[in-house]
Amino acid sequence: FAMGEALARQGGIFGQFKGLPQQFPGRIIDTPISETFIIGGGVGAALAGARPVVDMHFADFIGVPMDEIFNQMAKVRYMFGGQAKVPLVLRAPDGSAGGAQHSQCVESWFAHIPGIKVVAPSNPYDAKMVLKAAIECDDPVLYFENKILYKEKGEVPEIGEEEPYTLGKARVEREGKDVTIVSYSIGMKNARGAADLLAKEGIEAEVIDLITLSPWDKETVLNSVKKTHRLCIVHEAVKQGGFGAEISATVAEEAMEYLDAPILRYGAPFCPIPFAPTLEKMVKVVPEDLVKGIKGMF
Repeated sequence: FAMGEALARQGGIFGQFKGLPQQFPGRIIDTPISETFIIGGGVGAALAGARPVVDMHFADFIGVPMDEIFNQMAKVRYMFGGQAKVPLVLRAPDGSAGGAQHSQCVESWFAHIPGIKVVAPSNPYDAKMVLKAAIECDDPVLYFENKILYKEKGEVPEIGEEEPYTLGKARVEREGKDVTIVSYSIGMKNARGAADLLAKEGIEAEVIDLITLSPWDKETVLNSVKKTHRLCIVHEAVKQGGFGAEISATVAEEAMEYLDAPILRYGAPFCPIPFAPTLEKMVKVVPEDLVKGIKGMF
């Protein structure tokens, strides 16, 4: 079942649950405006044998039930010696277009917590496959879905025809020999855009979509860097303390001898997300930023 604010009444604030209340009566549940109850109730239901999907409305509100997340659902299976499991999916819409309190990308907070899996798909196909894998997982999964990506359209497999996705696997979306660009979620738009622009100048970029941030597929990234000898990382989240720092540190520790240039990291500047569109545009990374930096590596 799924529960959250305004799911049954309006199909979710972004329409993520549209049509489901009619198709599955009683399994799409409206809750009070209480994030603590939504997560706490979800953890209790999971412990009792259900597989709840709980909706946070906005990822920014995830700070309210933090105790339920990092002290309860992340620790229960370990503290009970494996006798209990928490098959819960927490859907958290993130990304800009909502001002300082409704635009934050906080995935790196949760990649730091043992016991939680963290995913952030970048396209419709993966959105379906990753959500299905998350629901089938016996551990809690934080499913970050960028608000801007809700507008994306693309082919998805029919029920029963899906290729199973394994949590923790990245995808080499585009092969190249000159530089590795790593991203996830909406950051993949910058990665793809930069690769297209670089190709026009004879630079072949290998583009990797992480898909899962915890556990993340460092083997795929390291193998690519050993081939291209250059690494660029991009995400929409604030650069300081962002997940790109974990990737960068791992490559520096385990593949430094393969690098022919310093690692590039791109993310938002260390400031709240402005509401005014003109100011919001100034804090966003664009493909041209990556192209300029990557060309400087050669």
